[in-house]
Amino acid sequence: MDDVKWKSHFSTIRTIAVVGLSDNPDRDSYRVASYLLQQGYEIFPVNPTVSSVLSRKAYASLSDIPKKIDLVDVFRRADAVPAIVHEAIAIGVTRIWLQLGVVHQVAEAYARAHGVEIISDHCIKIEHHRMMHSSPFA
Repeated sequence: MDDVKWKSHFSTIRTIAVVGLSDNPDRDSYRVASYLLQQGYEIFPVNPTVSSVLSRKAYASLSDIPKKIDLVDVFRRADAVPAIVHEAIAIGVTRIWLQLGVVHQVAEAYARAHGVEIISDHCIKIEHHRMMHSSPFA
């Protein structure tokens, strides 16, 4: 991961679709999305099994979101990643983040071949905090 590049991305990202966002406060996806909201990002839950999460309307798919998405954050199993990557590319997303434990090398290569920057097997909350809130003098 190129910290300098992603730190720059974080400062320009405004909208994040969180695929697999649970409405259960004990789930990692909920805690991460809550953190991202606290950091000022606009969150769009993508989960066809709930109507809202964190007081935000949930969408069944990425293509249902009525706003341009800057980043797709994925909390789904690896076997769901290819379809998510295809849909993200179809709606013009240029950055995808696969959470800890989520890796799909073929889908990642496909994304990169289509000009999409993709991070896998990292927690966006941990990395965002490390990059955006750490002291340069530490």
